[in-house]
Amino acid sequence: MARTGRIRKKLRREKLRWSKLYTFTCARSSPVDVDCANPSQRLQGPGFSRIVHCNKPGLHRRKPLHYPSNYISTTKYNAITFLPKAIFEQFRRVANIYFLLAAILSLTPIAPFSAVSMIAPLAFVIGLSMAKEALEDWRRFYQDMKVNNRKVMTHKGDGNFGYRPWQKIRVGDVLKIEKDQFFPADLLLLSSSYEDGICYVETMNLDGETNLKVKRALEVTLPLDDDESFKDFTAIITCEDPNPNLYTFMGNLEFEKQVYSLDPNQILLRDSKLRNTSYIYGVVIFTGHDSKVMQNSTESPSKRSKIEKKMDYVIYILFTLLVLISFISSLGFAVYTKFGMPHWWYLRPDDASSLYDPSTPALSGIFHLVTALILYGYLIPISLYVSIEVVKVLQAMFINQDIQMYDEDTGKPARARTSNLNEELGQVDTILSDKTGTLTCNQMDFLKCSIAGVSYGVGSSEVEIAAAKQMAAENSCPADYWHINEIESSEIQLKSGITCKIEKDQKSGIKGFSFEDDRLLKGNWLNEPNPGSLLMFFRVLAVCHTAIPEVDEETSNLTYEAESPDEGAFLVAAREFGFEFHKRTQSSVFIQESYPTPAEREFKILNLLEFNSKRKRMSVIVQDESGQIILLCKGADSIIFDRLSRNGRTYEEDTMRHLNDYAEAGLRTLALSYRMLDESEYSAWNKEFIKAKAAIGPERDAELERVADIIERELVLIGATAVEDKLQRGVPQCIDKLAQAGLKIWVLTGDKMETAINIGFACSLLRQGMKQISISTVSTDLLNQDAKKAIKENILVQITNASQMIKLEKDPHAAFALIIDGKALSYTLEDDMKHHFLNLAVDCASVICCRVSPKQKALVTRLVKEGTERTTLAIGDGANDVGMIQEADIGVGISGVEGMQAVMASDFSIAQFRYLERLLVVHGHWCYKRIAQMICYFFYKNIAFGLTLFYFEAYTGFSGQSVYEDWYMILFNVILTSLPVISLGAFEQDVSSDVCLQFPALYQQGPRNLFFDWSRIIGWMTNGLYSSLAVFFVNISIFYSQAFRSGGQTADMAAMGTTMFTCVVWAVNLQITLTMSHFTWIQHLFVWGSITTWYFFSFAYGLMSPVISGNAFHILSESLGPAPMYWLATFLVATACNVPYFLHLSYQKLFHPLDHHVIQEIKYFKKDVKDQYMWTRERSKARQDTKIGFTARVDAKIRHLKGKLQRKVSSLTVIP
Repeated sequence: MARTGRIRKKLRREKLRWSKLYTFTCARSSPVDVDCANPSQRLQGPGFSRIVHCNKPGLHRRKPLHYPSNYISTTKYNAITFLPKAIFEQFRRVANIYFLLAAILSLTPIAPFSAVSMIAPLAFVIGLSMAKEALEDWRRFYQDMKVNNRKVMTHKGDGNFGYRPWQKIRVGDVLKIEKDQFFPADLLLLSSSYEDGICYVETMNLDGETNLKVKRALEVTLPLDDDESFKDFTAIITCEDPNPNLYTFMGNLEFEKQVYSLDPNQILLRDSKLRNTSYIYGVVIFTGHDSKVMQNSTESPSKRSKIEKKMDYVIYILFTLLVLISFISSLGFAVYTKFGMPHWWYLRPDDASSLYDPSTPALSGIFHLVTALILYGYLIPISLYVSIEVVKVLQAMFINQDIQMYDEDTGKPARARTSNLNEELGQVDTILSDKTGTLTCNQMDFLKCSIAGVSYGVGSSEVEIAAAKQMAAENSCPADYWHINEIESSEIQLKSGITCKIEKDQKSGIKGFSFEDDRLLKGNWLNEPNPGSLLMFFRVLAVCHTAIPEVDEETSNLTYEAESPDEGAFLVAAREFGFEFHKRTQSSVFIQESYPTPAEREFKILNLLEFNSKRKRMSVIVQDESGQIILLCKGADSIIFDRLSRNGRTYEEDTMRHLNDYAEAGLRTLALSYRMLDESEYSAWNKEFIKAKAAIGPERDAELERVADIIERELVLIGATAVEDKLQRGVPQCIDKLAQAGLKIWVLTGDKMETAINIGFACSLLRQGMKQISISTVSTDLLNQDAKKAIKENILVQITNASQMIKLEKDPHAAFALIIDGKALSYTLEDDMKHHFLNLAVDCASVICCRVSPKQKALVTRLVKEGTERTTLAIGDGANDVGMIQEADIGVGISGVEGMQAVMASDFSIAQFRYLERLLVVHGHWCYKRIAQMICYFFYKNIAFGLTLFYFEAYTGFSGQSVYEDWYMILFNVILTSLPVISLGAFEQDVSSDVCLQFPALYQQGPRNLFFDWSRIIGWMTNGLYSSLAVFFVNISIFYSQAFRSGGQTADMAAMGTTMFTCVVWAVNLQITLTMSHFTWIQHLFVWGSITTWYFFSFAYGLMSPVISGNAFHILSESLGPAPMYWLATFLVATACNVPYFLHLSYQKLFHPLDHHVIQEIKYFKKDVKDQYMWTRERSKARQDTKIGFTARVDAKIRHLKGKLQRKVSSLTVIP
């Protein structure tokens, strides 16, 4: 009784109940008539088995209610799985499997090398790679621990709350969350600092939306509003099992012998943030990986680049070659053993072991096969992987230290969180991007408006400025219109006769307000022809909204917490025009009007008809101080114009023209209107509205919409607004450059379709004149399976018709944009429809998916990746983007202000979207080409070296004897050729970074895989084969039948082997100099230093004791050094090995040059400085034909202006 009395007393008090503002969501749950003693009447069944005992977390630590803890992990490994998983990752590389087998066989007596020489390099390579994996995963673990160790106020019993780490929270715990804190788990809202139990929640990390959501507690739990009230609190929640659906929830709350239904309006999801509310109390329903945001995440995948996967196939080819020559060698050995061994008395055939027994040649051949497999192992270099790891780490360091990708505002540089995928950056075909926080900075600027048929606002949008600069550039001096900063404000009379006003983008200093027009500012609007209409326009801006004013503690100025950025911009504009919204009460809003007479005016809020994607409008019905009831309405122009009265269309034609101009300028537009209501008319309508509002059931929203539609008729058009959606700095330029580089861009967002479309226009993924294909579901009266089948058939018809329309399009400039919402996407992602959808999407210039869940983002990414078999890159900044970041071939996280979840799951992180341009077009291009050339060169040099062993063995009766000293073979890959190839992989530049950005088409060399296709790989392998033949047979022909010294000495195996090895060292190092385009002192040091090192080593090695140096004792100082034949052979062989590649390179540059060859020649002869016209012409060629981006938009704008000019000229032509 005491508790009931307290509730009634509390509800009688005067209090601010913000939830009354929300027409379609403000109904309270009523108690359900359930016999609590009969559990069968509670919510139950498959998928609804979760039972939560509130304030009794101990019950959930043991079965049958044993739920997971709140500990989360995004790492790839843990202490138990690291060793097996990391080893598995290493032996996914086929070469490592071969070297493992070779290391095992090296323990047998048939091995040509010692066991240590085979096992040590393998252990070093595997250990180094595993250490790198461990370091990268440790960073993820560290970020996880930072999240898991966050503190939150938790009820510890007897009404006492204390701080506890997130990871120790259990299901059933009662938490107190304070303003601007993240929710650590999925909670049921019990009460808040507002007396009617509402709170404001920001869900950017979940769905990307920045507008605040209103959540409300059940009325029965409102008294639970202080710590003491939870001393004896108990309740039972029965609800759905953990699932990834962010927008639905079903459950019941059993409290004080009553059962109340629960819906998503009472649920606070993990990783969303409490805003504009001092505190809330909530009880934990889902923890850790059961929470909805974690249900939407996917396991950290193991990613490998396409080049690395293709390298496995090359290894297969080399391994096949290895087996083939080993088989030939073993066959030859068996033949020689059977037929030659009995005659070689000096080998003691009568006392031969099983390896050389003439009576069992087959067994001898098998043993020799194993020996040959180890001996010819230099065809598959183990140092390849070590060198690639070193190079990738260096490339990652260069990315991390690139000052051009350092964000001064946040102090955050770019970070390569894994170095495994550097080369993938240069092969991206499709970018899948989040919107909010990735493309946008969540700021709208009021720029223009149309009032009473007159357009106001002289400022220019980014699109207008770009178009004017481009036209000025085309008709005056060539220039990059992104970098014309010297033009402040001028009018340019173009040759075509069009006058363009170019204004440099100027900051007004007022956030959300970039309007420039003295006719409306400082009260000058009173001198305009229609001051009454202007007054009504300003009042619509100031009154028609759901925002809440707040005083900034630092500046004491008013700020507005609005449901959308548009509303915030309108309120700032109204304030600057002299109509400041400064106070809201339960039933009124107060406007401080500066004109025509300074006064505070009160407008009583009678009803609010809120905005949704179906209505595309919002209205408020207010009563002014004179008692007049007015409906104020704003919405999409197509909706408002259909609802105008006959007398309300006075300004329709002029306003429509202005709206088209604003849309062409890339601005977001809304039409504003009003209607004067009679009191009797309003009273009759309001009774019907209250009745619809009180309805319970699935028809409630439809009934509310029908009633709202009745009053929102016979409107009077007053004008329109145009706001510029502020993208992050550099986003349009970045998208334009990426489009010119030939990349496709998809936007996946949780925002409404209208918002997504407006963002598409703002960043030039959409433009005026582009044909939009919208795919959505249709309502149906059918049920269950029949309804699903009908919806799918309808969507399939939409897709088929759209595909047919694209095929029949004849206009070469026509561009199509595909826009699809999350509900339709859920059907199109099913197996029987996904390929139809993908084929349509690929044919469109841009694709925007809106209202998508994190799971759908990941599924779309997987569809594009697997369906196109091209490299995909996903970029986002919030927890809702983790799934697609992990699913894509490359995941890029934005290290913004909304947590680090996306960064923790990413492969690369950047501070702003604009840095993606440099990451891909510069670093991606460089890394791809460096790695591709490095791998091809590696195969070349090892084939050139390894096959000489086979030739020598065949020449010497397949004896298994190596022509080279063991130390030569060890040093070949480790010292003598490793540093030059690392310098190639780390420092090579075909063109500079500036040229990469100026010639974005160069990027297409990566997606087209010009430098690692099969023709290029086979070409390099053939070059290696030719070089090996030249090294062996030229030396044999020189040294075999004549003395090589003046004293008549002939060459022995040591002299022959050392000469051949010298030729190989010279040939492969000269080859790499021909491959390089960019030389610094480092390349010179490594290349010429490697050759010098060889001579130094051979000299020093020869000076050692014969016990150590063996046959190489004084080989250089006494045997080869004084012999002119040695130096001549080295010169002839090295030249012969490199002449074919030199001729090929010369022919290609002369007759079939690649893009970078042309640019290199221009830069070498300084034509970029001496002939600016040619340089600009070449730059204009160096972009892919694209139908998205600023360039395409400006081109379309120019075609539009030229068309208008031609029509104007035609109309003025006088026919004689």
